Amino acid sequence: MRAKLLSMTKIFKRLTAALFVTAAIFPTVSAARPMTAEDLATLKRMGSVTVSPDEKWAAFDVTETEADSYERSNALYLLALDDPAATPVQVADMPGKSEHSPAFSEDGSLYYLSDASGSEQLWHVDIAPNGESGTPVQASDLKADIAGFKLSPTGEKIALWGDIARDCPTFGCDKDGNRAEPGPGTGREYDELFIRHWSSWETPGNYSRIFAFDLNDGKITGDGAALDGDLVGDSPSKPFGGGEEIAWVPGEDGVFFTLRIADRNEPKSTNLDIYGAKADGQETVNFTATNKATDTLPAFSSDGEWLAWAAMERPGYESDRLVVKLRKQGSDEDTAIALTKDWDRSVGSIVWTPDNQKLIVTAQEVLDHPAFEIEVATGKVTRLTQGGNVGATIPLRDGSLIYTLNSLQAPTDLYRRAPDGTVTQLTNINGPELNEIDTVDVQRFEFTGADDDQVWGQIIKPTGATGKLPMAFLVHGGPQGSFGNSWSTRWNPKVMAAQGYAVVTVDFHGSTGYGQEFTDSINLDWGGKPLQDLKFGYDAALAADSQIDGEQSCALGGSYGGYMMNWIAGNWPDRFDCLVNHAGVFDLRAMALSTEELWFDQWDQGGPWWTRPHPEKWNPVNQITNWKTPTLFIHGEKDFRIPYTQSIMPFTVAQEMDIPSKLLIFPDENHWVLKGKNSVQWYRTVFDWMGKWTRIESGKGESE
Repeated sequence: MRAKLLSMTKIFKRLTAALFVTAAIFPTVSAARPMTAEDLATLKRMGSVTVSPDEKWAAFDVTETEADSYERSNALYLLALDDPAATPVQVADMPGKSEHSPAFSEDGSLYYLSDASGSEQLWHVDIAPNGESGTPVQASDLKADIAGFKLSPTGEKIALWGDIARDCPTFGCDKDGNRAEPGPGTGREYDELFIRHWSSWETPGNYSRIFAFDLNDGKITGDGAALDGDLVGDSPSKPFGGGEEIAWVPGEDGVFFTLRIADRNEPKSTNLDIYGAKADGQETVNFTATNKATDTLPAFSSDGEWLAWAAMERPGYESDRLVVKLRKQGSDEDTAIALTKDWDRSVGSIVWTPDNQKLIVTAQEVLDHPAFEIEVATGKVTRLTQGGNVGATIPLRDGSLIYTLNSLQAPTDLYRRAPDGTVTQLTNINGPELNEIDTVDVQRFEFTGADDDQVWGQIIKPTGATGKLPMAFLVHGGPQGSFGNSWSTRWNPKVMAAQGYAVVTVDFHGSTGYGQEFTDSINLDWGGKPLQDLKFGYDAALAADSQIDGEQSCALGGSYGGYMMNWIAGNWPDRFDCLVNHAGVFDLRAMALSTEELWFDQWDQGGPWWTRPHPEKWNPVNQITNWKTPTLFIHGEKDFRIPYTQSIMPFTVAQEMDIPSKLLIFPDENHWVLKGKNSVQWYRTVFDWMGKWTRIESGKGESE
């Protein structure tokens, strides 16, 4: 939600831009108090980052949240990269409005999106050599909201995307093309899936579409040209695709983009392809037609000679390994080089170094998500960063790397890695706030899990805590994911530990960062090896840290982690004092027939429900007679990935069986809880529930 008027608090924050300072200015001091849910909801959040062509400036957007209303707005900041003592300075500030998604043009102008005109439009501001900013200028006035943009290398053209009717020849028409509403009543008619996706009902006839425009004197001109040709689908892909799926061809008048075809097979297909088109909308070509699995993340070398992208091998599997491929411009698809075929990691991003000799990628690696360097000539992989979760990466001409990083201790900030490996933290946007909050101790442990495989886990607890600490046993979602060393604005181990718990996480079979075979091992085995790992991990954590009270514990999980709460209730019913189940799968048959992305359920469970050889094997609904653990169920009404009835059903079971239970439903949330006030309510409810069964007074952070 965007604030229409700035409060005195916001005005004070913007007048004191020096709060956004480097770590050196705010040395570590003794903390004053445990972290709260309110802290988590209101800490600043760094977003997009860009570096100027002369590499003197970094620009980034920051989301700020009002402490009283929890209303959010975005602001742009500029940081001098050649001054170690520099502090970020706000630019393009239009009171009461939000600015985000900055990108530098070749001439040094800063383009960004803003709602200052009443809709999301393109703006730009000139940045002088000394960092002085000019007056913001609106660069577009289109009928539709702009969801994102990508400047061409020369800055003479721009690609814009947004939700546009397929039969609309321009960027926005009076009608959205929705074929599902023929009228005269309010009924919606569908004749193929998807009918809804993640958090919204589908609008058939309306898609995420890319248009290319000319840029003259800092403003777009003409009606633009749609790049999708005769294709019907979403580019960037929905619901998570963005600018990483779009690449201008250097020195040419064309754009490459990832697109998901929209047809009756879409809910079962992971076949994203990379297409290319001229900027005038002509000659749209599929460059990855041979591969029937995912192709994405197109990235061109600066000389335009090579295209790099990430490709999966197995159709229908969303968590298959993403391998970096290279293809020389003008060559056939079958000549592509699988550069990382011998590296058993799945890449999450791809950027070329300025000399075109290396690629910078990110990938999950044993509880961390570091940046890696890959030599183009040999495929040699070198890890560049250590602990934490790397997001954006921007390699510079001198061999250094600008990147964003967060961890279990702190949200995202900007860092610089010098060619000799020296790392400097450039920003500390939550410095004053974090210095008032207790740190946590983080310990990694490993143990022998199912099938005698090595399994990793973490213990997070308040620094300096004394006495026994009840255990908060977190089970991650995905299930192909990790509760690693990263900051989360939703499931945050630090704020949970601050309540007086030892938080334990286990990367069970199916987790990422340990090779594709380990990730694949959960297939057709949702309740098997993962539960064994969790049991072994529980005991291993107690052995690793004697401060953990193994007789007081609550288990918590969301999505697949919520499924595991239901599975634990029936298959490990004597272990935990309470359970917290957020958006968990309760009945696999109902899930198979009501979820939207069918590829996910059908891959992990072995096809459509009626074709599975043992469809009830891992279904929690079949063990309800074993249930006895007090359980809190939480769900969002707009969750179409796992419909909210999956929480109503087990809550009904618990109530009918006189098991202590509570249901928290958010009418305005989807698979996640994203709004500030709702996040605070979520944590308060969770902490009250945990405290009731572990004898910790909510919010006090200490045992009685």
